[in-house]
Amino acid sequence: MIKAITNTTLYDFHHFMEDAYIIFDEEILEIGLMKQFINRNYTIIDGKDHWVLPGLICGHTHLYSAFARGLMMPFHPHHFQEILDQLWWKLDRHLDLDMIYYSGLVFASDFLKHGVTTIIDHHASGKDIRGSLKMLSRAVSHDVGLRGIYAFETSDRFDVKACIQENVSFTSNSVSDFKRGLFGLHASSSLSEQTLKQVKKKLGDRPIHIHVAESEMDELDAKMRYSKPIIHRLADHGLLNPNSIIAHAIHIDDDELDLIQKHQSVIAVNISSNMNNGVGCPPIHRFIEKKIPVIIGNDGISSSITTEYLALYYMMHHQDQSPNPFQLSNLLKMIHDTYTYANSMLETKLGEFKQGYQADLLMIPYIPPTEASEENAFGHLFFGMFNAFQPKHVWIKGDIKIKNYQIKTSLENKIKQAQQASKRLWDILSKDV
Repeated sequence: MIKAITNTTLYDFHHFMEDAYIIFDEEILEIGLMKQFINRNYTIIDGKDHWVLPGLICGHTHLYSAFARGLMMPFHPHHFQEILDQLWWKLDRHLDLDMIYYSGLVFASDFLKHGVTTIIDHHASGKDIRGSLKMLSRAVSHDVGLRGIYAFETSDRFDVKACIQENVSFTSNSVSDFKRGLFGLHASSSLSEQTLKQVKKKLGDRPIHIHVAESEMDELDAKMRYSKPIIHRLADHGLLNPNSIIAHAIHIDDDELDLIQKHQSVIAVNISSNMNNGVGCPPIHRFIEKKIPVIIGNDGISSSITTEYLALYYMMHHQDQSPNPFQLSNLLKMIHDTYTYANSMLETKLGEFKQGYQADLLMIPYIPPTEASEENAFGHLFFGMFNAFQPKHVWIKGDIKIKNYQIKTSLENKIKQAQQASKRLWDILSKDV
């Protein structure tokens, strides 16, 4: 059934249109002003006093972190490696397929409630490696219905052969506009020379997804053990294929940035997580100067992406000690870069209201207290909506996923079963001392 949202305000981070309509099924069929609207027996959704936006994208996350919520265990880290040792590496090594499924289901559902319709996930699970990405995509892309790009964090902590095979299998067999694979690597500090050689043999032209210099310790480790910075190490192994995601990139130098740009890779920034872990913040002005695409992720710290837009903007002003060098236009460019990256990977059209683009849509109540126009629409979003962003309705490929702020009852019932899986994990962790 073809649907039409009428009497609404359309804004797609490019163009702004008041008193407008949008007609769609799986794709956008037509947009225009209400004075041009002709009802051809469409299902009508009244969008008066609402804005319609494209579905949002999270450029780097960890869905398995859902089961860390409320977790109480000894935690007194003095540096980043101890954060991994005391929390994340304890948690991820015990994840089995059942836990993977339910953590993905919970996190994807929460993302959906905050208007995120596409995610790029970096997964790790030591107990069950083989089949983990298929299980995760089943939860996220099939049962919840988000678009997803998935990768397994190859690491010497796990069975390297199984990690490599999981990445190869998923990237080879999961190809659609709803799910794709990247070749996942954890971080340089957990990857030996032998492992990188094994990865190269199987990588082909696949892009990688890897943490780089999230803490200074990672960069110093590469220089001490291999006598070169991380990006040089990856490049020397032939691993920087186009569309590779370099997550964090806080402690890298200009030569490394030149290599990232040369190999047509992108950087995923995750500001809230960086501040929470106390590892520093990325040199974003240098990324911009080098013309490296920057995509925005959240590193699994929350189920929102608009809060990352806020954190990024305010962090830059704090870091610059001035509101001038980093403008809303810079943030908007990164949002555009994130859509461009997802479109390239999924081979689809997201992020604009044009005929033939996917009908991944959000409808959110908003009555502007001041005049809104194409010039200031993003300012209305940033200061008027992003701090508490909760769409009333969400569609993905024209299928309604959130209706009147509620997910489907069948999905809600599945989510209620997640505590059984998380309890098993917590019981295991209580004995892992």
